[in-house]
Amino acid sequence: MNKIWIIAKKELGSFFDSLTAYIMLVAFLGFSGFFTWLYGADIFLRNQADLQVFFNIAYWTLFFFIPAITMRMLAEENKTGTMELLLTKPITEWQVVFGKFTACLLLILIALLLTLPYYLTVWKLGPVDHGATLTGYLGLLLMSATYISIGLFTSSVTSNQIVAFLMALLIGLFFHIIFDVLAHNFTGGMGTFFAYLGVSSHYESISRGVIDSKDLVYFFSVIFLALVSSEIVLSKRNLAD
Repeated sequence: MNKIWIIAKKELGSFFDSLTAYIMLVAFLGFSGFFTWLYGADIFLRNQADLQVFFNIAYWTLFFFIPAITMRMLAEENKTGTMELLLTKPITEWQVVFGKFTACLLLILIALLLTLPYYLTVWKLGPVDHGATLTGYLGLLLMSATYISIGLFTSSVTSNQIVAFLMALLIGLFFHIIFDVLAHNFTGGMGTFFAYLGVSSHYESISRGVIDSKDLVYFFSVIFLALVSSEIVLSKRNLAD
């Protein structure tokens, strides 16, 4: 666990040593703040003290931002050859993958913590369902963790950051949109199956304040499978070298 934390701190520090973290945080807060408070179906038009508008905006904003965060995590190591050097140390592929996953998730957590003034402002406007607000943030974290794990997998299979970014977006589109479209075009068991594969139904359930074990199993299963796949790719690459 100590080695995972060391890797996570190193990667998180590298985000802030470059402009990556600052660009991501400013862009996320700018987009979410603009559409939450100023444009379209903003909080004031809803005439209801909740953060549902923000959760809907963040659901899409994070979907596009996360592949940009994860694309270099393993692809850059593969390109420069530092992955082989890293794995010569007393550290496992799983520790590398999970350490980088933790760093990305911490960056998303920081971004969400910076939106707490939204929560406090809405609280001042009227009575807030605090439980639904907390589960809304939990839903965003689980969704983010899912796409981070997918992004790490695509970053592990290539040495090109752009390819990793596009692959993460493509795979993410299936979970974000395409499975839901397929669910609406099929009936019976197939429709139910595709609906279960889509992220939106699980995210919406949690963001409404309903924490169901099937939703948690879904998120943790996808995260685990994607991270294990990344570990397997790194192991095979290491054996081949």
